[in-house]
Amino acid sequence: MSRELPSLNALRAFEVAARLESVSRAATELHVTHGAVSRQIRTLENELGVSLFVRQGRGLTLTAAGLRLRDGTAGAFAQLRGICDEVRRHASHAPFVLGCSGSVLARWIIPRMERLGRDLSQLKLHLSASEGMPGTALPGLDAALLLAEPPWPAEWQVHVLAAERIGPVFSPRYRRHVSLRKASAAALYNEALLHTVSRPQAWPAWARAHRISTGKLHYGQSFEHLYYMLEAAVAGLGVAIAPEPLVADDIAAGRLVAPWGFQPTRANWILCAPRDIGNPHLSVLATWLRQELLQI
Repeated sequence: MSRELPSLNALRAFEVAARLESVSRAATELHVTHGAVSRQIRTLENELGVSLFVRQGRGLTLTAAGLRLRDGTAGAFAQLRGICDEVRRHASHAPFVLGCSGSVLARWIIPRMERLGRDLSQLKLHLSASEGMPGTALPGLDAALLLAEPPWPAEWQVHVLAAERIGPVFSPRYRRHVSLRKASAAALYNEALLHTVSRPQAWPAWARAHRISTGKLHYGQSFEHLYYMLEAAVAGLGVAIAPEPLVADDIAAGRLVAPWGFQPTRANWILCAPRDIGNPHLSVLATWLRQELLQI
């Protein structure tokens, strides 16, 4: 027959004292008196019928029962904190925090913000831009929109949105654009190609897919971020390699051309979130993003 749980306050006082190995420090963390923590621990010991601490000199040492309870309460309170954080974050007034790279934010999300707000009017979206892959816990985010290759971290729930497609692009302002638009892909051997330090594999992957020699490619100006490289391409400074969604609007407006089309890679556009967190907005946002990507 199951029994009632001991006082939650007593369990909390014990968990902090066991973690800090000090009643005084526990009292400071809990903003109560030393005597209040001691009384809670004595109450817990009486309810459980075991000693949880023994005094050694001026310090405290956990008994075997205390060690067992410490491990259990630490995990339980950590889980409770996580659930409470989730509830707070997903309250009706809380924004849905979406992370993505600055390039994706500037070149794809922002041009679609008005339509996104109209289509998903119940979603209070907050955008957070950062470069590189986020930590597996996705700290500070409800979800992240990424270009990534599988396998993905086991801690994530992943909505696959679309396959990535990349291709060379350049501006009609580029000095050799007339000849390049009529040439084969091998004509790129003679170009100083724009590239980024974040994706050094992009040009070789595209070249292999088009069966041209990666060893004959020549690299020109390097950029730290994809956004800067694409701005350089629009300005007519050279030929860049880009994911199709990030240049589709420029191609439609005539600011860039892509005479050799776009080639699938091993990566996908994904929307990922922590596996153990449920959010009603996640699947709705994934569906909207998938439809937008597939329209390109």
